[in-house]
Amino acid sequence: MPVRHGLLALLSGGPRHGYQLRLEFEASTGATWPLNIGQVYTTLSRLERDGLVAPAAESDEQGRVVYTITAAGREEMERWFSTPVVQSDRPRDELVVKLAMAVAAKEVDVSEVIHLQRTATMRTLQQLTRAKRAATEGVAQRLVLDSMIFQAEAEQRWLDHCESVLKEER
Repeated sequence: MPVRHGLLALLSGGPRHGYQLRLEFEASTGATWPLNIGQVYTTLSRLERDGLVAPAAESDEQGRVVYTITAAGREEMERWFSTPVVQSDRPRDELVVKLAMAVAAKEVDVSEVIHLQRTATMRTLQQLTRAKRAATEGVAQRLVLDSMIFQAEAEQRWLDHCESVLKEER
């Protein structure tokens, strides 16, 4: 649950209200994961219900509720950071399924599917590279963009591999 744990991580740096959390979450992820303010407040409500955050006794100068992380919240955050993410925890890769189904469908031009995906991935790679050059939010943003660039590069290599396997099968 990255949003839940991300908010806990941000709160570990000190008390914040929902809008601050939203801005800092987006800045930390290089704006690659935009959050709806409603999602932030819904998540804060659940974190409060679970005893992981607590609202301050008083609102800030603009009347906004400020939240702090509790000891239980800090333990939950530390548990999250100390637990590796395993491949099975990630969602299925739609592109892998799409190509597998294109091969199975027989009537689909798999080479065209690969070509269209390669073009789209290259466009994404170019956009990410431009975004990285223009990045101003610091190391967290750069690391997020680097990860996305590496994933796009890996996708390009995998598409090349798929194409060569299909050529061998002909």
